[in-house]
Amino acid sequence: MNYEIRMKKDIIIQQKSFAFAVRIVNVYKYLALEKKEFILSKQLLRIGTSNGANIEEAISGQSERDFFFC
Repeated sequence: MNYEIRMKKDIIIQQKSFAFAVRIVNVYKYLALEKKEFILSKQLLRIGTSNGANIEEAISGQSERDFFFC
């Protein structure tokens, strides 16, 4: 499945974070299946893929107040 169709072509950080997340998922699979490492691999998966969610949220921010937390 080609996931890049849904992404905007001009936002480089979105493309790079997606590529990074795909690499992290592959490392997770390797650690979990080949090395039987589950705790570290799950943490790596969480922190490696959360970056893309934060970028998506920032891209969809509609006003300046969306970026501030008081």
